[in-house]
Amino acid sequence: MWFIFALLSAVFAALTSILAKVGIEGVNSNLATAVRTVVVVIMAWGMVFLTHAQGGLPEIDKKSWLFLILSGLATGASWLCYYKALQIGEASKVVPVDKLSVVITLILAFVFLHEKFTVKSVIGCVLIGAGTILMVL
Repeated sequence: MWFIFALLSAVFAALTSILAKVGIEGVNSNLATAVRTVVVVIMAWGMVFLTHAQGGLPEIDKKSWLFLILSGLATGASWLCYYKALQIGEASKVVPVDKLSVVITLILAFVFLHEKFTVKSVIGCVLIGAGTILMVL
């Protein structure tokens, strides 16, 4: 089931890039990011209430709060940079560079989460990196 959700995530991320590139034309990238963020906040809280998950809010411990807040700050910084890059660059070049996050995530997961770095993941990282370079040249 995780694969289906991951695949849907990729499809929606692709749609996000194309829709954003069209929508950001003539709009300040920070303002566009703020509008997008409001929509995401409304959608996320809508899902929380739709699934009756709001009762779990008091159960979130301090460590989780800290890391969720830090993750939110990283997401915000990522979105602001992404929208600026998308506004001034071509989507077909910005998106592959943005997807280098896969390589960076694998490295960070190895260093900080002590996840296994297999031969397969090293080859995948090299191929993603090479593919990105090939696409942006």
